[in-house]
Parts: sequence; C-alpha cells; structure tokens
Amino acid sequence: MDRLDRLELFVRIVEGGSFARAARELRVARSSATQAIQALERETGVRLLARTTRHVAPTPEGVEFHRRARRILAEVEDALGRFAGSPSGHLRIEAPGLLTRTFLAPRLPEFLARHPNLTLSFSQGDRLADIVREGVDCAIRAGRPQDSSLRMRRLGELPEITCASPAYLARHGTPRHVDDLEGHRMVGFVSSRTGDVLPLEFVVDGRTCTRALPATVATDNSDTAAALALQGLGLVQAPRYRFAEDLARGALVEVLPGSPPEAMPLNALHAGDRFVSRRLEAFLDWAKSCFAGLA
Repeated sequence: MDRLDRLELFVRIVEGGSFARAARELRVARSSATQAIQALERETGVRLLARTTRHVAPTPEGVEFHRRARRILAEVEDALGRFAGSPSGHLRIEAPGLLTRTFLAPRLPEFLARHPNLTLSFSQGDRLADIVREGVDCAIRAGRPQDSSLRMRRLGELPEITCASPAYLARHGTPRHVDDLEGHRMVGFVSSRTGDVLPLEFVVDGRTCTRALPATVATDNSDTAAALALQGLGLVQAPRYRFAEDLARGALVEVLPGSPPEAMPLNALHAGDRFVSRRLEAFLDWAKSCFAGLA
C-alpha cells in the first residue's frame, strides 16, 4: 500500500472502529491492514491506535493525525473531482431526526439527482457529535454553538412557540401574559452543555425575558419533552415545526402567541480546517435552500 492508501485505511479504521471492517471495505487482507498501520506508526514515530481484542480507538496523537489525514484525502479527492465534473464521495451528516424528516428527506431525491456521484448517511440525535473524532462531515444544530474551533454556516432560523395540552390548560388555566405564569409548571429541558434545566424564554416588547417554572419532570431529549407535554405535564417550548401536527389536531394549544421565544438560529457545523470539500459545499448550499423562508 502506498502512503495515500495507508491514510485512507487509517481514517476508515478510526471512523468505523474496526480493523476488519476497514480491510473489507478496501479489499485488503487483515494482515496487510495491520502491517500498513504499523508502517504509519513507524513513519510518524508515535502510537496512533489503541487496540484491544474487541475495540480500537485513536490515541490523542491519532486524533490529530486523523484530522490531518481526512483533510489530505479530501483535498486529493477534490483536486481530482474538479476535472471529473460532479462532486463525488460520501458525506456523513449529523442532524436531529425530526428535522431531517421534515426538511431534508422530502427534497433529498432532488439533491441526489443533481449530484449522482454522492452518497450520504445520517446519524440522528440531540447530542452534538465530536465531529473530528467521529468523522462527521457536518452537524446541523439549532442554537448558538459553544465550540469556537468549529466553522459555522448559518442555514436559517426556526420560529419557536410555547404550548401545552388542553388537559393541562383546563387544570391550570390559560396564561394571557407572561406575568400570569405564576402557579404554572413546565416540562424541564436539560442543557447538554451545563446539565441545568433551562428556563422558558419570551420576547416581550422587543426584549427577551426568562421564567424558571417548577418542573415535575425533566429530560435532555426533545422527543421525550414533546411526549411529556402531550401528557399534560407542563408548558413546553420548541420550534413550531415540531408541534405542527399536534397543533393541527388539537392535541396541543399554543399559548402566549404574542410573546413567543426568540427564534432559534439553525447552523451547519463542520471542522475548523480552512479546506471545505466540493461535496460538502454542495450539501451546505442545498441544505440552506431547504430552510429558506422559515423565519
């Protein structure tokens, strides 16, 4: 194997967590894969992978080497692709499931028809992936990112609402103003960054104010928070699209529509290297169009 082949093998091992899988994907013998990684470690003079009988993971030096190796491979692929027409290769996207199903999946056939040499995989959840360590090309997230080492592309803004179930409002009354929230409860949403329950947020006369209501139950998962609100356990805030069907069928009711939460910025986050591959540029441009006109 030449140096580029060894780099690709190393990247696949790190991102797949398996020597055997990487060897199968590249159609090389497991013994050849082992020898290739040993050669890389001799060349770099450091241990790149920590191995056990069941697990393989990059060492701290391996994490940095993986970041650089991915950039080198992307640049080579991009250089070749510029003379081959359409961008090609594979994209790993991390995004919440409902957001993917609502905005991206319906238009995905259009994107793939435009770029037939691309393939994509989506991993989904509320947790922000470690983009570099996990080999994710970009993560789509609502909110204000805390990691300044990542590059950010603004995709749009998600209008937010406050709502509750009819059963909850029948018990506690419907607030007409933010000052009417005394005696109300909320479904607590736990910040993945701080571990604290976030207060409710409202924009009143152009200014943002917060209210920390008692929470009988709290969660760090947005799907669970929505399910708890449907069970009448308190007020909940989230992007409007999340509750569109529930609002339409009357399972939830919007409250305080004149004082909504501040719209949530929606961003695509990717590694902070200066180089962005053509395939990622194509995806980011298309994703931005999927969220156009939301605010």
